[in-house]
Amino acid sequence: MKIKKTYILVIAFLMMPIINKAQNPFNFELTSVTDSSHFVLSEAKGKFVVLHFLLKTECPYCLKHTHDYIIRSTTLPNVIQVFIKPDTEKEIEEWAGKLLDDESTKYPIYRDPEANLAKLYNIPDGYSFHGQTVHYPALIVLDTEGNELFRYIGKNNTDRFSFDQLVDKMKEFTELKSMKK
Repeated sequence: MKIKKTYILVIAFLMMPIINKAQNPFNFELTSVTDSSHFVLSEAKGKFVVLHFLLKTECPYCLKHTHDYIIRSTTLPNVIQVFIKPDTEKEIEEWAGKLLDDESTKYPIYRDPEANLAKLYNIPDGYSFHGQTVHYPALIVLDTEGNELFRYIGKNNTDRFSFDQLVDKMKEFTELKSMKK
């Protein structure tokens, strides 16, 4: 009987990532603070989507991370980069003003009020930063149908998934997709 309970617990533990992924939203819409655009997941079908959950408040690492991705994003033509902050519109405008004008126009910064989308994607909360408790920095890769393929949750504001790491990960996904055909 004890072995059976242990076996059930092991299976339940192994199923947790599958259950968590199944809870992710199948569609959502984000509004840009830096321009008049909207991002709607269902309109991105056929392309990979990378969701960058940036920290609330002023974060120089978020700025550097966003800048690096924006500059190099054209090398991944079938990938849409979506930068998301839970701040107020005013805070996002001020923060985005530190990016070069052409960058923030080309890559809008989207607002996630109250970090609701981060919560739907089960991004852990509880990171203490600048006197506030915020969700951890995260990167989630969605496939061409909007299903989660990969996630990276940083341990702190400096722990980010680099663009080079994303390039390697996208090669893996592309090779797997072509092998399935």
